[in-house]
Amino acid sequence: RRVLFRSFMGVITDKLGADLKQQKDIHTFLENNKDKLLDMNLPKYLDELLAQKNLTKSDVIKKSGLPVTYAYKIFSGQKHTARNRILALAIAMQLSIDETNHLLNYAEHSSLYPRNPWDTIIMYALQRHLSVIETNILLTDAKASPLLE
Repeated sequence: RRVLFRSFMGVITDKLGADLKQQKDIHTFLENNKDKLLDMNLPKYLDELLAQKNLTKSDVIKKSGLPVTYAYKIFSGQKHTARNRILALAIAMQLSIDETNHLLNYAEHSSLYPRNPWDTIIMYALQRHLSVIETNILLTDAKASPLLE
């Protein structure tokens, strides 16, 4: 059901994008599509992911390698954080690349880009459900900056 839901949401998103291109007035577009627009932010999305994946904050934080207090501030929305720390959470949660890109979006960071070697290693780690430590080893072996130092 989740795959069907995602493809359905993709169709809605694609249609919204196409409709927006044709729209002459943004206010009309927003009014006509208010039921299709998401009211989402980083803490809400993190909570949604925890529920979907049956994870606890404390387990994710342990697996992420982030300082506990710092990580809880990210989950509560009190802390705007660096992209690599959001990616540590994504890896700890074993997110898909799409879920990770959504997480990055809500954290106001750029999506993973396959032509960027560092991002490619992160994508590889996500696809194979590697740990933060295993990801750091790959990055270090590639002479790239580690996810967390």
